[in-house]
Amino acid sequence: MRIAMWSGPRNLSTAMMYAFDNRADCAAIDEPFYAAYLAATGLDHPMREEILAAQPTDPNEVVSALTGSVPGGKAHFYQKLMCHHMVPGVPRGWMTDVVNVFLIRHPARVIASYGAKRENPSLDDIAFWQQAELYDQVGGIVIDSHDIRDDPEGMLRALCAEIGLDFDPAMLNWPAGGRGCDGVWAPHWYNAVWKSTGFAGREGPLPEIPADLRAVSDAALPYYERMAAKALRS
Repeated sequence: MRIAMWSGPRNLSTAMMYAFDNRADCAAIDEPFYAAYLAATGLDHPMREEILAAQPTDPNEVVSALTGSVPGGKAHFYQKLMCHHMVPGVPRGWMTDVVNVFLIRHPARVIASYGAKRENPSLDDIAFWQQAELYDQVGGIVIDSHDIRDDPEGMLRALCAEIGLDFDPAMLNWPAGGRGCDGVWAPHWYNAVWKSTGFAGREGPLPEIPADLRAVSDAALPYYERMAAKALRS
């Protein structure tokens, strides 16, 4: 089984990758289109040159890897994918041959977390409209990171049942530190998850959004609310 997990940044996506990678029957890959995205857009992201050197910049080569042999001969292949990386020129036809799951998070939480690592995110950076566009194109399962943090086991059991995969308790805990599936950018972005051994606890109230980012949050909110209405429940 190939599981394509689509999200934006700062969305519990790395913890979810660790959960699946901790299964003995599952290989995982971390944002395989990142270098292709940077090459196509020319954007200056942290560790840009290292990313361009570490991954293929030809999106067709990435698709071949995602649809070819599963690394390590594992039964399942978990693919952590960023919706905003699917810029014009990146093939989408392969998406009909995988199990598509859309991991969502309230924009106020995304902006607060993203802003701590990279200042002044734009609507394009946080990928809400791109996620809705991909969902409209291929459909799939929607799961909210807030619900996962409220009830990790219940939500992972529900997700596994929905995609036809046996639940594995190994998904709930993992050793602290980095993993072999981490992208080269991990030292910049993954400090918190490297310290973790499982999903963080329940989230508190929504954070206050700085005045200069409220327009971004307001623009993202309708996309989130539309996806949240379709979210899986435990």
